Amino acid sequence: MNVEKIQDGHVFLIDKPLDWTSFDVVNKIRWNIRKAYNLKKIKVGHAGTLDPKATGLLLVCTGKWTKRIDEFQAQEKTYTGTIKLGVTTPTYDLESEENEIFPTEHITEEIIHETTKQFIGEIEQFPPMHSAIKVDGKRLYELARDGQEIERKARKVNILDFKITKINLPFVDFEVNCSKGTYIRSLAYDFGKALNSGGYLTALRRTKIGEFDVINSENLALERSYFEEEDQTEKEL
Repeated sequence: MNVEKIQDGHVFLIDKPLDWTSFDVVNKIRWNIRKAYNLKKIKVGHAGTLDPKATGLLLVCTGKWTKRIDEFQAQEKTYTGTIKLGVTTPTYDLESEENEIFPTEHITEEIIHETTKQFIGEIEQFPPMHSAIKVDGKRLYELARDGQEIERKARKVNILDFKITKINLPFVDFEVNCSKGTYIRSLAYDFGKALNSGGYLTALRRTKIGEFDVINSENLALERSYFEEEDQTEKEL
């Protein structure tokens, strides 16, 4: 892949590693491209944030293809993950410690499967306090770190499919196909509440964005040598 192709525009399908932020991935690829091709600047951006504790598909666009980021962000997404029932955390995931315990004795497999039906179609979600949404110029997670809990506006999202793939209480594995803007952490939390219990996300993996599939990911782009070797190969050809 030569510098002209990078600048004209390309989308890299990255399988985001655990504990990396989405911007870690963008910054790594931007740095690799700049160093490999001796560029002062290059447009690089991602099409949809993944939380640090999530893995899976992240679309990273370069050059002119950064203009298509909004188009990619608007596409449906598919996730797999695990919810732990009977407990909650302030962040609705593993980023914080368990803080409340709830009963689970009444929860059966039948009830779990039946409850998923409540979340199919257009639903309203409240974003987690620990999220990047801005309120009065400040991101919610910044306010949360200061110990503030503020009222959030509900957002309408569309859940096209929500199915349980495995039950090993208190853990429940799922797959969900949803619209742009869906907080899977909020889905896990709300699912626990709907079961008259609690719940939080212990694992999350994004597998698809529109027609893009994580099985086609190209994580070699996270290595500078990838661009240097690709450029040298094309020169030899």
